[in-house]
Amino acid sequence: MKKDLRIRKNREYKRVYKYGKNYWNKHLILYIMKNNLEVSRVGFTVTKKIGNAVTRNKVRRQMKEIYRLNYENIKSGYDLVFIPKKNVVNMPYSKLENSMIHIMNIAGILK
Repeated sequence: MKKDLRIRKNREYKRVYKYGKNYWNKHLILYIMKNNLEVSRVGFTVTKKIGNAVTRNKVRRQMKEIYRLNYENIKSGYDLVFIPKKNVVNMPYSKLENSMIHIMNIAGILK
C-alpha cells in the first residue's frame, strides 16, 4: 500500500463520516465516499472499545494486509473507512478477510 493511498488527516475522516454512505455487517462498518481521484484511499479506525493498544494494532495490521491483498479488485475513485466491531478481537484472520470482502461486496466497490 503506497503512502498516498491512505486517509490520514482528521478532516478527511470526518468528511467521509459526514458525506459518505455507510454499510455494515456483523463484524465491520464501512464508510464509503467518492473522492474524484484516480485511486481509492483507505483509512482504518479502531476504537478503544476493542481492547488495549496491542490488540487494536493487531486488528489494524490484519485489516491493512487484507486490503493490500485485495486492492487490485477494488474500484478506484473512493475513500473507504473501515471500523471493526468488538467481536473481531479473537476472530481468525480468514474470517476477518471474509467479512471485509463481504462488506465491500455489499457496498458494490469490488470489480
